[in-house]
Amino acid sequence: MAEKSGKAFDFKLFRRLIGYTNPYRITFYFVSLSAILLSALAILRPLLLQQAIDKSFIPKDGELIVYYISLMLGVLVLEVIFQFLFIYFANWLGQEVIRDLRVDLFDHMLGFKKQYYDKSAVGRLVTRAVSDIETIASIFSQGLFVIISDLLKMFVILCFMLYYSWQLTLIVLAVLPFIIFATRVFQKKMKTAFEEVRTQVSNLNSFVQERITGMKIVQLFTREEAEYSSFEEINEKHKKGWIKTVWYNSIFFPIAEMSTSITIGLIVWFGGLRAAQGDVITLGEVIAFIELSQMLFRPLRQIADKFNTLQMGMVAANRVFAVLDTDSRIDNSGVLELTTAKGDIDFETVRFSYVEGEEVLKGVSFSVKAGETIALVGATGAGKSTIINLLNRFYEIDSGAILIDGETINKINLTSLRSHIAVVLQDVFLFADTILNNITLNNENITEEQVHKAAKEIGIHDFISSLPDGYHYNVKERGVMLSSGQRQLISFLRAYVTNPEILVLDEATSSIDSHSEQLIQDATDKITEGRTSIVIAHRLATIKNADKIIVMDNGMVVEQGNHNELLEIQDGFYKNLYDVQFSELKGV
Repeated sequence: MAEKSGKAFDFKLFRRLIGYTNPYRITFYFVSLSAILLSALAILRPLLLQQAIDKSFIPKDGELIVYYISLMLGVLVLEVIFQFLFIYFANWLGQEVIRDLRVDLFDHMLGFKKQYYDKSAVGRLVTRAVSDIETIASIFSQGLFVIISDLLKMFVILCFMLYYSWQLTLIVLAVLPFIIFATRVFQKKMKTAFEEVRTQVSNLNSFVQERITGMKIVQLFTREEAEYSSFEEINEKHKKGWIKTVWYNSIFFPIAEMSTSITIGLIVWFGGLRAAQGDVITLGEVIAFIELSQMLFRPLRQIADKFNTLQMGMVAANRVFAVLDTDSRIDNSGVLELTTAKGDIDFETVRFSYVEGEEVLKGVSFSVKAGETIALVGATGAGKSTIINLLNRFYEIDSGAILIDGETINKINLTSLRSHIAVVLQDVFLFADTILNNITLNNENITEEQVHKAAKEIGIHDFISSLPDGYHYNVKERGVMLSSGQRQLISFLRAYVTNPEILVLDEATSSIDSHSEQLIQDATDKITEGRTSIVIAHRLATIKNADKIIVMDNGMVVEQGNHNELLEIQDGFYKNLYDVQFSELKGV
């Protein structure tokens, strides 16, 4: 990991990032070679200029003037060609690297425990997967290879300068340490500044994403002014982060420009006097040294600028690799593949806590036989939904065991386990896509004909067909084009079409409109038929028809039995719940 401050450059992190170029070694080497050739070609122009002045301009030799101009033109053409190849393939390499890195990141995030997402802001994760990775691309397109090219160019320039005049070279080198020192300080300051910038960008993205997603709540509770003030504060911190980088740039670049001008003045003063006195220094060499000193200092200034780009990319890489290094994945060492499942479920003294030391389930035990429908009831926070999360292994239990068909779920391959379980949630999530794709989730094994058949079986084909474009109707983000009841019907069909052996309805009928109520009930009866079903619901019809009702309170199973058996328990939890919530339906 890169340090938050102190080190100007983290080579360990850099080596890890460069490792992503291994599949593209040929392109990497070609871009590196282009950088070397560009540095060699750059030195030829002032050399040819010096030769032209001393050997053709001063002697007034027209043929030599044409000759040197032709050579300079040829060098220029070669520079343009290699500059094009350098820019194109450096950017191509950067895009290939970030494509692979983004795929690795997204694949890693797909395997995170649900607990990780409970604690992580969505906006920050989006920043890591999108803008941070885009910033990494600039390391290759604008940072690394440009810096290599500039460093080579500076080395070659210094060699030529020493060869032609050690005296003029000393004048240039006298100013160079000052610029190098200023550049070093600038790099360290910019690293700290860019870390702050990326933090503020992440905070800004997270804030905006959450407020846009929850805009209905903001407007319902008239929190517009309060959220506006909060946004202004966060935006101000974001601005100050960038202003700090502007401040450092505003100091460094004028200093670098002034140093360059002083160097040119000293070269003209010392070299001009020596040339006028007929010394070993010629007029062409003075002109060449002016050009060479510019070419020496310009890359140095550009290196500082490109180092900014490199630093931003490294800070972004540090953040991306921090997510990649996060060990928050469900252990998927199970090797057992369930080709089919009967649907027997056993919870054996299961204990679980979201936060260490605060148990949510306190030794829960119950059994479900294949084909049975059980209902989980209890007050909010009793642990009903937690049971569903544990059955799907979204979280790991603290102790006890959960078994399907007599095998602990830890021994079952995670994909195999979840492929036999379908869940219908109260809060239905639909993607900004067609109804068909939201039902199949782009599973190529489920055809449109199968979806039509399943929809007819649970009685919602007519509803879907009545929509514009039918099954190809785009429901937009989170399914806003449909009512809550319609979204619920789509989720029922999404679960049913996979033909699961185990079905979970997590309060799936608690938030529907009256028009959809009968459709929902008919769909519930159909999809629970002949398969193991776990229902978390408040609707009396679903609870009364369950083979077994498990009553939970404070993380424990307090009662079990069917509807009639539980009503016979005087002062029982279920009877009290029934009397309070369903007294008006007695005798139904």
